[in-house]
Amino acid sequence: MITPDLQFPRHRLTVDEYYRMAELGILAPDARVELIEGEIIDMTPQGSRHARIVARLYERLVTVLGSRALVRCQLPIRLGVRSEPEPDFAVVKRLEHDYADTHPVAEDVLLLIEISNTTVDYDRMVKVPLYARHGIVETWLVEVPLGRVQVFRRPQHGSYADVSFVDRPSILHPVALPLVPVDFSGLL
Repeated sequence: MITPDLQFPRHRLTVDEYYRMAELGILAPDARVELIEGEIIDMTPQGSRHARIVARLYERLVTVLGSRALVRCQLPIRLGVRSEPEPDFAVVKRLEHDYADTHPVAEDVLLLIEISNTTVDYDRMVKVPLYARHGIVETWLVEVPLGRVQVFRRPQHGSYADVSFVDRPSILHPVALPLVPVDFSGLL
């Protein structure tokens, strides 16, 4: 039996190795996984409440952003050589090539949004710090069970310097797009 205090070296995958595993069929084409700090993490199934919030918020983001930014829903972003998470939303800069040959990287991201129903602790303790370490300017963690949004801004030294909670959110404004109102009314 392995005791929890023992640390064993782990082989951490690179994003390139992760893709090679998919090419070879080691990962099923429909596998719901993401690469976090070199580890393949199974994503939890989406319940109907989560799916409803994602669908409704997607419509709202696309409408309010127009051509100012691109909304990527549950698609990869590349963070260094060992992480390729798939946040619920990545609002990214519009580029001429629209990411035809590469996924967005941290410098392209204007806002990340994670919708958390059953994964609040994991998202807060693993994914949000990952985003901060890579300099993602702002992350919103939508805590569905509590009906609130935790806002993380100003990444510094691997964490966010500005953290706040918005209970019963209505309108939020991303720091990178201050004139864009994101309406959460009726979602949570």
